[in-house]
Amino acid sequence: MRDDLDPRRLETFRVVAQAGRISAAASLLNLSQPAVTAQIRQLEADLGRSLFTRHASGVQLTETGRLLANYARRVHRLLEEAVERLQAEEQPAGELRLGASTTAAAYILPPLLQAFAASHRPAPLVLEVGNTDEVLAWVREGRVPLALVEGLTRAPGLSLQPYLKDELVAVRAARAPDPLKAVRTAADLAGIPLIWREPGSGTRVVVERILRRTRRIQGPRATDLVVGDTEAIKSCVLLGLGIGFLSRWSIQRELQRGTLELIPLPDLSIPRTFSWAQVGGGLAGQAAAFLRHALAHPPAPSGGPGR
Repeated sequence: MRDDLDPRRLETFRVVAQAGRISAAASLLNLSQPAVTAQIRQLEADLGRSLFTRHASGVQLTETGRLLANYARRVHRLLEEAVERLQAEEQPAGELRLGASTTAAAYILPPLLQAFAASHRPAPLVLEVGNTDEVLAWVREGRVPLALVEGLTRAPGLSLQPYLKDELVAVRAARAPDPLKAVRTAADLAGIPLIWREPGSGTRVVVERILRRTRRIQGPRATDLVVGDTEAIKSCVLLGLGIGFLSRWSIQRELQRGTLELIPLPDLSIPRTFSWAQVGGGLAGQAAAFLRHALAHPPAPSGGPGR
């Protein structure tokens, strides 16, 4: 049986098990559905066991299938580790230059950089930090080859690769004044001071776009504050100066300490995505190695992604 276990069929089986549908697996593998089906049937014949039960909505692993899937995932992870290690050994010397918007630089990149440094050859690091518009300009002009930014679905002249899901949430101080404590819906925000990021910020763009849909708030008002930094917004919110919209990635510590609290707004949702930005044509050197590492090892905030 061991001699008949074809690694290519094992990988096809792993993808089908993960996708739950032959059609979805075929798309991921760039194969036709009949080709995927044939590989699964041949693997079942080689093993003399059924690996899936078929039903109208897809396929489901049998007990034998679940056992084999565990081994298939382990083999896949081991091969990924081998490729990453070999790439690290071949990695050219040189400086790692990155750009990042402020939220990404403060809360997402540090653990990525720590893990990258632990598994790759030491290299000088330059991290340029600014608001999203500034960072995209740096990538376009070649100042940095790779950058992590938020809230965009497209950027003229650049390639964007979605990376992590995020959500901007309304927060107030745990000991906020009574008017702030009374906020229950998006409509209540019309009479409450808000604390905004500066123009050019990805956070500002996303919040403005969503709040305009309420037809009550078009942008900063005379009673609002405009602050150019996430930590500064948190400080203002903690002092009870207003309500801020912040990334879930940026408030984990304050939520755990109980100094900030989320404001449930059932009629207002502000999802967004962190994306890698680069000029088309691909990366080389340290930037390419770092992007491979980041894609293989995405971080998660404490308590789970986005929560």
